[in-house]
Amino acid sequence: MKEQALAILQMIEQFDTIIIHRHVRPDPDAYGSQGGLAEMLKASFPDKKIYTVGKEEPSLHFLRRLDTISDDVYEQALVIVCDTANRERICDERYRLGQKLIKIDHHPNEDPYGDIVWVDTNASSTSEMIYEFYLAGKEKGLVMTKEAARLIYAGIVGDTGRFLFSRTSAKTFQYASELIQYGFSMTELYNELYRTPVNVAHLSGYVLQNFELSGSGVAFVKIPKALLEQYGVTPSEASQLVSLLGDIEGIRAWVFFIEEEKDIRVRLRSKGVIINEVAKKYRGGGHPFAAGATIDSWDEADQVIADLEAACRTS
Repeated sequence: MKEQALAILQMIEQFDTIIIHRHVRPDPDAYGSQGGLAEMLKASFPDKKIYTVGKEEPSLHFLRRLDTISDDVYEQALVIVCDTANRERICDERYRLGQKLIKIDHHPNEDPYGDIVWVDTNASSTSEMIYEFYLAGKEKGLVMTKEAARLIYAGIVGDTGRFLFSRTSAKTFQYASELIQYGFSMTELYNELYRTPVNVAHLSGYVLQNFELSGSGVAFVKIPKALLEQYGVTPSEASQLVSLLGDIEGIRAWVFFIEEEKDIRVRLRSKGVIINEVAKKYRGGGHPFAAGATIDSWDEADQVIADLEAACRTS
Protein backbone atom coordinates (compact mmCIF):
# COMPACT_ATOMS: atom_id res chain seq x y z
CA MET A 1 0.00 0.00 0.00
CA LYS A 2 2.72 2.46 1.02
CA GLU A 3 4.77 1.54 -2.04
CA GLN A 4 1.88 2.44 -4.34
CA ALA A 5 1.31 5.72 -2.52
CA LEU A 6 4.98 6.63 -2.82
CA ALA A 7 5.02 5.69 -6.51
CA ILE A 8 2.11 8.09 -7.03
CA LEU A 9 3.93 10.81 -5.11
CA GLN A 10 7.02 10.28 -7.22
CA MET A 11 5.00 10.69 -10.42
CA ILE A 12 3.28 13.81 -9.06
CA GLU A 13 6.71 15.34 -8.41
CA GLN A 14 7.53 14.97 -12.12
CA PHE A 15 4.63 17.11 -13.40
CA ASP A 16 3.92 20.82 -13.17
CA THR A 17 0.21 20.38 -13.92
CA ILE A 18 -2.08 17.89 -12.16
CA ILE A 19 -5.76 17.53 -13.11
CA ILE A 20 -7.99 15.53 -10.76
CA HIS A 21 -11.20 13.85 -11.94
CA ARG A 22 -13.88 11.73 -10.22
CA HIS A 23 -17.03 9.87 -11.19
CA VAL A 24 -20.26 11.15 -12.70
CA ARG A 25 -23.16 11.82 -10.31
CA PRO A 26 -20.72 12.61 -7.50
CA ASP A 27 -21.27 11.84 -3.84
CA PRO A 28 -19.36 13.21 -0.82
CA ASP A 29 -16.57 10.63 -1.23
CA ALA A 30 -16.04 11.66 -4.85
CA TYR A 31 -15.80 15.32 -3.86
CA GLY A 32 -13.90 14.55 -0.67
CA SER A 33 -11.17 12.48 -2.30
CA GLN A 34 -10.86 14.74 -5.34
CA GLY A 35 -10.86 17.99 -3.38
CA GLY A 36 -8.91 16.68 -0.41
CA LEU A 37 -6.11 15.49 -2.67
CA ALA A 38 -6.11 18.80 -4.54
CA GLU A 39 -5.86 20.89 -1.37
CA MET A 40 -3.08 18.71 -0.05
CA LEU A 41 -1.11 19.00 -3.29
CA LYS A 42 -1.61 22.77 -3.48
CA ALA A 43 -0.14 23.15 -0.01
CA SER A 44 2.68 20.69 -0.65
CA PHE A 45 3.64 21.95 -4.12
CA PRO A 46 2.75 25.67 -4.32
CA ASP A 47 4.47 26.06 -7.70
CA LYS A 48 2.38 23.38 -9.40
CA LYS A 49 -0.96 24.00 -11.10
CA ILE A 50 -3.64 21.79 -9.53
CA TYR A 51 -7.15 21.57 -11.00
CA THR A 52 -10.33 19.70 -10.03
CA VAL A 53 -12.77 19.17 -12.89
CA GLY A 54 -16.13 17.63 -13.72
CA LYS A 55 -19.80 18.51 -13.79
CA GLU A 56 -20.73 20.19 -10.53
CA GLU A 57 -23.39 18.82 -8.20
CA PRO A 58 -25.26 21.82 -6.74
CA SER A 59 -26.14 20.02 -3.50
CA LEU A 60 -22.40 19.59 -2.83
CA HIS A 61 -21.30 23.17 -3.51
CA PHE A 62 -20.65 23.51 0.23
CA LEU A 63 -17.81 21.04 -0.19
CA ARG A 64 -16.09 22.48 -3.26
CA ARG A 65 -16.49 24.44 -6.49
CA LEU A 66 -14.71 22.96 -9.50
CA ASP A 67 -12.42 24.46 -12.14
CA THR A 68 -13.14 25.18 -15.80
CA ILE A 69 -10.09 24.53 -17.98
CA SER A 70 -9.38 24.31 -21.71
CA ASP A 71 -8.25 21.19 -23.54
CA ASP A 72 -4.70 22.47 -24.01
CA VAL A 73 -4.10 22.38 -20.23
CA TYR A 74 -4.02 18.58 -20.52
CA GLU A 75 -1.10 18.51 -22.97
CA GLN A 76 1.65 18.30 -20.33
CA ALA A 77 -0.51 17.17 -17.43
CA LEU A 78 -0.75 14.26 -15.04
CA VAL A 79 -4.36 13.12 -14.63
CA ILE A 80 -5.55 11.47 -11.40
CA VAL A 81 -8.99 9.84 -11.23
CA CYS A 82 -10.47 9.29 -7.76
CA ASP A 83 -13.28 6.99 -6.65
CA THR A 84 -14.16 5.70 -10.12
CA ALA A 85 -14.21 1.98 -10.84
CA ASN A 86 -14.46 2.01 -14.62
CA ARG A 87 -13.61 4.41 -17.42
CA GLU A 88 -17.24 4.77 -18.50
CA ARG A 89 -18.06 6.53 -15.22
CA ILE A 90 -15.24 9.09 -15.26
CA CYS A 91 -16.73 12.57 -15.38
CA ASP A 92 -15.24 14.58 -18.28
CA GLU A 93 -13.78 12.36 -20.99
CA ARG A 94 -10.81 14.67 -21.43
CA TYR A 95 -9.00 12.57 -18.84
CA ARG A 96 -7.66 10.74 -21.91
CA LEU A 97 -5.73 13.83 -23.03
CA GLY A 98 -3.14 13.83 -20.25
CA GLN A 99 0.38 12.44 -20.51
CA LYS A 100 -0.01 9.98 -17.63
CA LEU A 101 -3.00 8.59 -15.76
CA ILE A 102 -3.39 7.40 -12.15
CA LYS A 103 -6.36 5.56 -10.67
CA ILE A 104 -7.10 5.75 -6.92
CA ASP A 105 -10.19 3.82 -5.88
CA HIS A 106 -11.78 1.47 -3.34
CA HIS A 107 -14.23 -0.33 -5.65
CA PRO A 108 -13.50 -3.78 -7.16
CA ASN A 109 -10.76 -3.34 -9.76
CA GLU A 110 -12.50 -4.78 -12.80
CA ASP A 111 -11.21 -2.05 -15.11
CA PRO A 112 -7.57 -1.46 -14.13
CA TYR A 113 -7.02 1.64 -16.27
CA GLY A 114 -4.07 3.96 -15.77
CA ASP A 115 -0.28 3.93 -15.64
CA ILE A 116 -0.46 3.52 -11.86
CA VAL A 117 -3.43 1.74 -10.28
CA TRP A 118 -3.96 1.95 -6.52
CA VAL A 119 -7.09 0.07 -5.47
CA ASP A 120 -7.93 -1.00 -1.93
CA THR A 121 -11.31 -2.69 -1.63
CA ASN A 122 -10.89 -2.92 2.14
CA ALA A 123 -10.85 0.86 2.50
CA SER A 124 -14.04 2.47 3.77
CA SER A 125 -13.78 5.14 1.09
CA THR A 126 -11.39 6.64 -1.41
CA SER A 127 -11.12 9.60 0.95
CA GLU A 128 -9.65 7.22 3.53
CA MET A 129 -7.05 6.25 0.93
CA ILE A 130 -6.21 9.90 0.30
CA TYR A 131 -5.44 10.27 4.00
CA GLU A 132 -3.25 7.16 3.78
CA PHE A 133 -1.48 8.81 0.84
CA TYR A 134 -0.72 11.74 3.14
CA LEU A 135 0.54 9.44 5.91
CA ALA A 136 2.84 7.65 3.45
CA GLY A 137 4.28 10.87 2.09
CA LYS A 138 4.36 13.31 4.99
CA GLU A 139 8.00 12.57 5.71
CA LYS A 140 8.72 13.44 2.07
CA GLY A 141 7.00 16.81 2.27
CA LEU A 142 3.27 16.21 1.93
CA VAL A 143 1.28 18.78 3.88
CA MET A 144 -2.20 18.39 5.38
CA THR A 145 -4.39 21.48 5.72
CA LYS A 146 -7.61 22.31 7.52
CA GLU A 147 -9.55 22.38 4.23
CA ALA A 148 -8.04 19.12 2.98
CA ALA A 149 -8.91 17.48 6.31
CA ARG A 150 -12.50 18.80 6.11
CA LEU A 151 -12.99 17.35 2.63
CA ILE A 152 -11.40 13.99 3.43
CA TYR A 153 -13.45 13.68 6.62
CA ALA A 154 -16.64 14.51 4.70
CA GLY A 155 -15.85 11.78 2.17
CA ILE A 156 -15.27 9.20 4.91
CA VAL A 157 -18.48 10.17 6.71
CA GLY A 158 -20.48 10.02 3.48
CA ASP A 159 -19.25 6.62 2.33
CA THR A 160 -19.49 4.99 5.76
CA GLY A 161 -22.99 6.27 6.46
CA ARG A 162 -21.70 8.12 9.53
CA PHE A 163 -19.47 5.15 10.45
CA LEU A 164 -22.28 2.58 10.33
CA PHE A 165 -21.44 0.57 7.18
CA SER A 166 -19.52 -2.69 7.27
CA ARG A 167 -16.26 -1.36 5.81
CA THR A 168 -15.86 1.01 8.75
CA SER A 169 -12.82 -0.26 10.63
CA ALA A 170 -10.76 0.68 13.66
CA LYS A 171 -8.41 2.35 11.20
CA THR A 172 -11.30 4.45 9.86
CA PHE A 173 -12.05 5.74 13.35
CA GLN A 174 -8.37 6.42 13.97
CA TYR A 175 -8.07 8.47 10.78
CA ALA A 176 -11.26 10.36 11.62
CA SER A 177 -9.93 11.23 15.07
CA GLU A 178 -6.72 12.56 13.51
CA LEU A 179 -8.56 14.58 10.86
CA ILE A 180 -10.83 16.43 13.29
CA GLN A 181 -7.76 17.75 15.06
CA TYR A 182 -7.26 20.13 12.12
CA GLY A 183 -10.01 22.33 13.52
CA PHE A 184 -12.79 22.47 10.93
CA SER A 185 -16.35 22.66 12.24
CA MET A 186 -17.85 19.18 12.42
CA THR A 187 -21.22 20.72 13.30
CA GLU A 188 -21.32 22.85 10.17
CA LEU A 189 -20.19 19.94 8.03
CA TYR A 190 -22.82 17.55 9.38
CA ASN A 191 -25.52 20.20 9.04
CA GLU A 192 -24.71 20.58 5.35
CA LEU A 193 -24.25 16.88 4.65
CA TYR A 194 -27.61 15.95 6.14
CA ARG A 195 -29.65 19.08 5.50
CA THR A 196 -33.03 18.05 4.04
CA PRO A 197 -35.18 20.56 2.12
CA VAL A 198 -38.90 20.39 2.86
CA ASN A 199 -39.78 19.12 -0.63
CA VAL A 200 -37.25 16.28 -0.31
CA ALA A 201 -38.71 15.39 3.09
CA HIS A 202 -42.15 15.18 1.47
CA LEU A 203 -40.77 12.85 -1.21
CA SER A 204 -39.28 10.75 1.61
CA GLY A 205 -42.80 10.31 2.93
CA TYR A 206 -43.97 9.20 -0.49
CA VAL A 207 -41.16 6.63 -0.70
CA LEU A 208 -41.98 5.16 2.72
CA GLN A 209 -45.67 4.92 1.88
CA ASN A 210 -45.30 3.54 -1.64
CA PHE A 211 -42.31 1.18 -1.79
CA GLU A 212 -43.19 -2.38 -2.77
CA LEU A 213 -41.81 -5.46 -1.01
CA SER A 214 -41.76 -8.99 -2.38
CA GLY A 215 -41.89 -12.25 -0.46
CA SER A 216 -38.18 -12.86 -1.08
CA GLY A 217 -37.22 -9.57 0.53
CA VAL A 218 -36.74 -7.32 -2.50
CA ALA A 219 -38.09 -3.79 -2.18
CA PHE A 220 -38.27 -1.23 -4.96
CA VAL A 221 -39.40 2.32 -5.65
CA LYS A 222 -40.00 3.85 -9.08
CA ILE A 223 -39.67 7.63 -9.29
CA PRO A 224 -40.60 8.94 -12.76
CA LYS A 225 -39.92 12.49 -13.95
CA ALA A 226 -43.54 13.48 -13.34
CA LEU A 227 -43.15 12.62 -9.65
CA LEU A 228 -39.88 14.56 -9.40
CA GLU A 229 -41.62 17.56 -10.94
CA GLN A 230 -44.58 17.18 -8.58
CA TYR A 231 -42.30 17.43 -5.55
CA GLY A 232 -39.79 19.82 -7.13
CA VAL A 233 -36.91 17.43 -6.48
CA THR A 234 -33.88 16.79 -8.71
CA PRO A 235 -32.75 13.26 -9.64
CA SER A 236 -29.63 13.76 -7.51
CA GLU A 237 -31.70 14.74 -4.47
CA ALA A 238 -34.02 11.77 -4.98
CA SER A 239 -31.11 9.35 -5.28
CA GLN A 240 -29.87 10.38 -1.83
CA LEU A 241 -33.00 8.82 -0.31
CA VAL A 242 -31.86 5.27 -1.09
CA SER A 243 -30.83 4.63 2.53
CA LEU A 244 -34.41 5.22 3.73
CA LEU A 245 -35.32 1.56 3.37
CA GLY A 246 -32.24 0.16 5.09
CA ASP A 247 -33.75 -0.29 8.54
CA ILE A 248 -37.11 -1.73 7.51
CA GLU A 249 -37.79 -5.25 8.71
CA GLY A 250 -38.03 -7.91 6.02
CA ILE A 251 -36.05 -6.06 3.34
CA ARG A 252 -32.93 -7.92 2.19
CA ALA A 253 -32.18 -5.94 -0.98
CA TRP A 254 -33.71 -2.82 -2.44
CA VAL A 255 -33.52 -0.63 -5.51
CA PHE A 256 -34.49 2.92 -6.45
CA PHE A 257 -35.29 3.77 -10.06
CA ILE A 258 -35.04 7.50 -10.76
CA GLU A 259 -35.90 8.82 -14.21
CA GLU A 260 -33.53 11.41 -15.64
CA GLU A 261 -33.56 13.30 -18.94
CA LYS A 262 -32.21 10.50 -21.13
CA ASP A 263 -32.21 7.35 -19.01
CA ILE A 264 -33.12 5.88 -15.62
CA ARG A 265 -30.70 5.90 -12.71
CA VAL A 266 -30.59 2.66 -10.70
CA ARG A 267 -29.38 2.62 -7.08
CA LEU A 268 -29.08 -0.78 -5.40
CA ARG A 269 -28.44 -1.67 -1.77
CA SER A 270 -28.60 -4.87 0.29
CA LYS A 271 -28.11 -6.44 3.69
CA GLY A 272 -25.74 -9.24 2.74
CA VAL A 273 -27.00 -10.12 -0.74
CA ILE A 274 -24.37 -9.64 -3.47
CA ILE A 275 -25.83 -7.03 -5.81
CA ASN A 276 -22.94 -5.61 -7.81
CA GLU A 277 -23.20 -8.59 -10.17
CA VAL A 278 -26.72 -7.43 -10.97
CA ALA A 279 -25.47 -3.89 -11.54
CA LYS A 280 -22.85 -5.08 -14.01
CA LYS A 281 -25.59 -6.39 -16.30
CA TYR A 282 -26.96 -2.87 -16.62
CA ARG A 283 -23.95 -0.69 -17.39
CA GLY A 284 -23.01 -0.38 -13.75
CA GLY A 285 -21.06 -1.81 -10.85
CA GLY A 286 -19.90 -0.97 -7.36
CA HIS A 287 -19.49 -2.69 -4.02
CA PRO A 288 -21.03 -6.08 -3.19
CA PHE A 289 -23.75 -4.45 -1.05
CA ALA A 290 -23.99 -0.98 -2.64
CA ALA A 291 -24.01 -0.47 -6.38
CA GLY A 292 -25.45 1.58 -9.20
CA ALA A 293 -26.45 1.15 -12.83
CA THR A 294 -28.24 2.82 -15.74
CA ILE A 295 -31.17 1.52 -17.77
CA ASP A 296 -33.16 2.84 -20.71
CA SER A 297 -36.77 1.87 -19.96
CA TRP A 298 -39.26 0.91 -17.26
CA ASP A 299 -39.50 -2.56 -18.82
CA GLU A 300 -35.80 -2.94 -18.07
CA ALA A 301 -36.51 -1.91 -14.47
CA ASP A 302 -38.70 -4.97 -14.11
CA GLN A 303 -35.78 -7.10 -15.33
CA VAL A 304 -33.54 -5.58 -12.65
CA ILE A 305 -36.13 -6.45 -10.00
CA ALA A 306 -36.31 -10.02 -11.31
CA ASP A 307 -32.52 -10.31 -11.14
CA LEU A 308 -32.56 -9.02 -7.56
CA GLU A 309 -35.20 -11.61 -6.71
CA ALA A 310 -32.95 -14.34 -8.12
CA ALA A 311 -29.98 -13.03 -6.14
CA CYS A 312 -32.01 -13.14 -2.93
CA ARG A 313 -33.24 -16.67 -3.60
CA THR A 314 -29.73 -18.01 -4.13
CA SER A 315 -28.03 -16.25 -1.21
